Amino acid sequence: MKQSTTFTNRTQRKLEQILHPSYALCREDIVWILEYIKKKVAEEDPQMQGLAQPRLLRNFRYFAEVSLMLIHQHNGFDTETDRLKMWLKEAAFGLQEEA
Repeated sequence: MKQSTTFTNRTQRKLEQILHPSYALCREDIVWILEYIKKKVAEEDPQMQGLAQPRLLRNFRYFAEVSLMLIHQHNGFDTETDRLKMWLKEAAFGLQEEA
């Protein structure tokens, strides 16, 4: 039980770090968060199940936007960082601990 709590805390810290406005994104971070979201959806995470259908569709829209940007972007993400972070935050909505 304690190991699972430690993992959850570490995962939440990583999620918060990636989404922090001053954090410099890299491709690995974007892939990590997309894999995290995919895992939570596949597990039918209770946090996701509590979201209304319009919100889930919005999450999916931004998940798809980020995925497509990742596919088409071969350079860094410097010019798109603000928009990309907003999209990541929208895609991960409901999975972040409340502050």
